[in-house]
Amino acid sequence: MYGVTDLRKDTLIDLDGAPYKVLDYAQKQMGRGGSIVNTKLKNLITGQVIDKTFKNDEKVKPAEVSRQKVQYLYSAGSEFSVMDLDSYETIEVPNSIDSDVPKYIVEGGNIDALMYEEKIIGFDWPKNVALKVIKAPGADKGNSASATTKEVEVETGIKVQAPQFIKEGDVIKVDTRNGAYLERAK
Repeated sequence: MYGVTDLRKDTLIDLDGAPYKVLDYAQKQMGRGGSIVNTKLKNLITGQVIDKTFKNDEKVKPAEVSRQKVQYLYSAGSEFSVMDLDSYETIEVPNSIDSDVPKYIVEGGNIDALMYEEKIIGFDWPKNVALKVIKAPGADKGNSASATTKEVEVETGIKVQAPQFIKEGDVIKVDTRNGAYLERAK
């Protein structure tokens, strides 16, 4: 059991029999009345986001969510396919669970799936991914003194604002939370 002061961003908890992920957390001191914890929680099954306030002495159950390594195979319409790396079973996943998988994972790439009652309910993302640039317009001559950017396209098809010196064939790191360029991969 978690005490409510143990809750942090990205903690998985069980609330009313459903798994929730803590999106935001703030503890407030209430004088003689103790403290309260305001949280913003996302239901991992329905996607619904709720605000919940806990009293300092409440306990919260951790969610029974497991992680399983899967390989992204391909995207087709409103679904994409992944393969369980243990059983080699192909699993069809609706885009509504996480539409970012085809954006940040190349076909054949691995990612951790969050499993609840033997069903995929989401994915555990790394903070950034390395993707190869496939289209990059040339830099403007004499425009390197300022921090200007240009739009480049990476191998998954998304477009990223990157510095002028990035060229086709470079591998760049992209932040999976907001799709921003971080740095050239080493």
